Amino acid sequence: MATLFIMIGMLTPEQISNMLHSQSICRIGFIDNLQPYIIPVNYYFDGKHFYCQSQEGMKLKAMRKNPNVCVQVDIINSMNNWQSVLAIGQFEELKGDDADKMRKELYDNILILSTNSKVHSFEHESTTILDDSNRIKVIIFRILISKFFGKFEKQ
Repeated sequence: MATLFIMIGMLTPEQISNMLHSQSICRIGFIDNLQPYIIPVNYYFDGKHFYCQSQEGMKLKAMRKNPNVCVQVDIINSMNNWQSVLAIGQFEELKGDDADKMRKELYDNILILSTNSKVHSFEHESTTILDDSNRIKVIIFRILISKFFGKFEKQ
Protein backbone atom coordinates (compact mmCIF):
# COMPACT_ATOMS: atom_id res chain seq x y z
CA MET A 1 0.00 0.00 0.00
CA ALA A 2 1.37 3.39 -1.01
CA THR A 3 1.79 6.01 1.67
CA LEU A 4 0.66 9.52 0.85
CA PHE A 5 2.92 12.26 2.08
CA ILE A 6 1.48 15.69 2.67
CA MET A 7 3.86 18.58 3.04
CA ILE A 8 2.78 21.82 4.67
CA GLY A 9 5.24 24.67 4.73
CA MET A 10 6.12 28.29 4.27
CA LEU A 11 6.70 29.84 0.85
CA THR A 12 10.08 31.48 0.29
CA PRO A 13 10.23 35.19 -0.65
CA GLU A 14 11.00 34.16 -4.25
CA GLN A 15 8.00 31.79 -4.36
CA ILE A 16 5.78 34.55 -2.94
CA SER A 17 6.98 37.01 -5.57
CA ASN A 18 6.50 34.51 -8.40
CA MET A 19 3.00 33.68 -7.21
CA LEU A 20 1.91 37.31 -6.88
CA HIS A 21 3.25 38.14 -10.35
CA SER A 22 1.45 35.16 -11.90
CA GLN A 23 -2.05 35.90 -10.62
CA SER A 24 -4.54 38.69 -11.32
CA ILE A 25 -7.27 38.39 -8.67
CA CYS A 26 -6.78 39.14 -4.99
CA ARG A 27 -9.07 39.67 -2.02
CA ILE A 28 -8.72 42.86 -0.01
CA GLY A 29 -9.71 42.84 3.64
CA PHE A 30 -10.68 46.12 5.29
CA ILE A 31 -12.72 47.48 8.21
CA ASP A 32 -15.76 49.74 7.91
CA ASN A 33 -16.39 51.06 11.41
CA LEU A 34 -16.26 47.77 13.36
CA GLN A 35 -17.45 45.51 10.52
CA PRO A 36 -14.77 43.57 8.58
CA TYR A 37 -15.20 43.00 4.83
CA ILE A 38 -13.32 41.11 2.18
CA ILE A 39 -13.79 41.71 -1.55
CA PRO A 40 -12.23 40.29 -4.72
CA VAL A 41 -10.55 42.69 -7.15
CA ASN A 42 -8.24 42.51 -10.16
CA TYR A 43 -4.70 43.64 -9.42
CA TYR A 44 -1.31 44.34 -10.91
CA PHE A 45 1.70 43.68 -8.64
CA ASP A 46 4.98 45.55 -9.16
CA GLY A 47 6.97 43.88 -6.37
CA LYS A 48 6.06 46.40 -3.65
CA HIS A 49 2.48 47.45 -4.37
CA PHE A 50 -0.82 45.94 -5.42
CA TYR A 51 -2.50 48.30 -7.91
CA CYS A 52 -6.30 48.10 -8.22
CA GLN A 53 -9.25 50.08 -9.54
CA SER A 54 -12.75 50.70 -8.26
CA GLN A 55 -15.86 52.77 -8.68
CA GLU A 56 -16.65 55.16 -5.84
CA GLY A 57 -18.40 53.28 -3.05
CA MET A 58 -18.34 51.74 0.41
CA LYS A 59 -14.95 50.00 0.15
CA LEU A 60 -13.14 53.18 -0.90
CA LYS A 61 -14.83 55.21 1.82
CA ALA A 62 -13.85 52.59 4.40
CA MET A 63 -10.21 52.33 3.20
CA ARG A 64 -9.85 56.13 3.12
CA LYS A 65 -11.04 56.22 6.73
CA ASN A 66 -8.88 53.29 7.87
CA PRO A 67 -6.02 52.60 5.40
CA ASN A 68 -4.85 49.43 7.21
CA VAL A 69 -5.73 46.54 4.90
CA CYS A 70 -4.71 43.01 4.06
CA VAL A 71 -4.51 41.27 0.70
CA GLN A 72 -4.87 37.55 0.04
CA VAL A 73 -3.92 35.70 -3.15
CA ASP A 74 -4.50 31.96 -3.58
CA ILE A 75 -3.75 29.22 -6.03
CA ILE A 76 -5.96 26.26 -5.14
CA ASN A 77 -5.63 23.09 -7.19
CA SER A 78 -7.25 20.83 -4.59
CA MET A 79 -7.77 20.52 -0.84
CA ASN A 80 -4.27 19.02 -0.56
CA ASN A 81 -2.51 21.17 -3.15
CA TRP A 82 -2.63 24.93 -2.65
CA GLN A 83 -0.57 28.07 -2.08
CA SER A 84 -1.72 31.16 -0.24
CA VAL A 85 -0.13 34.56 0.38
CA LEU A 86 -1.35 37.08 2.93
CA ALA A 87 0.05 40.61 2.71
CA ILE A 88 -0.38 43.40 5.25
CA GLY A 89 -0.32 46.96 3.95
CA GLN A 90 -1.60 50.50 3.60
CA PHE A 91 -4.20 51.80 1.15
CA GLU A 92 -3.29 54.87 -0.91
CA GLU A 93 -5.48 56.50 -3.56
CA LEU A 94 -3.69 57.64 -6.72
CA LYS A 95 -4.53 60.82 -8.59
CA GLY A 96 -3.45 62.66 -11.73
CA ASP A 97 -0.53 61.33 -13.77
CA ASP A 98 0.17 58.53 -11.26
CA ALA A 99 -3.41 57.25 -11.60
CA ASP A 100 -3.33 57.54 -15.41
CA LYS A 101 -0.05 55.62 -15.63
CA MET A 102 -1.30 52.79 -13.39
CA ARG A 103 -4.67 52.64 -15.15
CA LYS A 104 -2.75 51.87 -18.35
CA GLU A 105 -0.62 49.25 -16.54
CA LEU A 106 -3.73 47.60 -15.14
CA TYR A 107 -5.43 47.59 -18.51
CA ASP A 108 -2.34 46.34 -20.37
CA ASN A 109 -1.53 43.59 -17.85
CA ILE A 110 -4.86 42.44 -16.45
CA LEU A 111 -8.09 43.84 -17.81
CA ILE A 112 -7.38 43.06 -21.44
CA LEU A 113 -7.47 39.34 -20.54
CA SER A 114 -11.09 39.54 -19.45
CA THR A 115 -12.42 42.02 -21.99
CA ASN A 116 -10.71 41.55 -25.33
CA SER A 117 -12.77 39.72 -27.95
CA LYS A 118 -9.55 38.35 -29.50
CA VAL A 119 -8.92 36.32 -26.33
CA HIS A 120 -12.41 34.78 -26.40
CA SER A 121 -13.23 35.05 -30.10
CA PHE A 122 -15.49 31.99 -30.00
CA GLU A 123 -17.88 33.93 -27.73
CA HIS A 124 -18.30 36.89 -30.10
CA GLU A 125 -19.50 37.50 -33.62
CA SER A 126 -16.70 38.69 -35.87
CA THR A 127 -18.53 42.02 -36.31
CA THR A 128 -19.14 42.54 -32.58
CA ILE A 129 -17.28 45.44 -30.98
CA LEU A 130 -16.98 45.15 -27.22
CA ASP A 131 -17.69 48.17 -25.08
CA ASP A 132 -14.98 48.14 -22.41
CA SER A 133 -15.91 51.55 -21.01
CA ASN A 134 -17.81 50.01 -18.08
CA ARG A 135 -14.76 47.95 -17.11
CA ILE A 136 -12.53 50.99 -16.70
CA LYS A 137 -13.05 52.25 -13.15
CA VAL A 138 -12.73 55.82 -12.00
CA ILE A 139 -10.52 55.39 -8.91
CA ILE A 140 -7.04 53.84 -9.04
CA PHE A 141 -5.42 52.86 -5.76
CA ARG A 142 -2.46 50.93 -4.48
CA ILE A 143 -1.58 49.01 -1.39
CA LEU A 144 1.96 49.38 -0.09
CA ILE A 145 2.92 46.06 1.45
CA SER A 146 4.80 45.97 4.75
CA LYS A 147 4.70 42.17 5.41
CA PHE A 148 4.13 38.98 3.42
CA PHE A 149 3.23 35.54 4.73
CA GLY A 150 3.06 32.57 2.38
CA LYS A 151 2.02 28.97 3.08
CA PHE A 152 1.45 25.89 0.97
CA GLU A 153 0.22 22.35 1.19
CA LYS A 154 1.20 19.68 -1.32
CA GLN A 155 0.41 15.99 -1.43
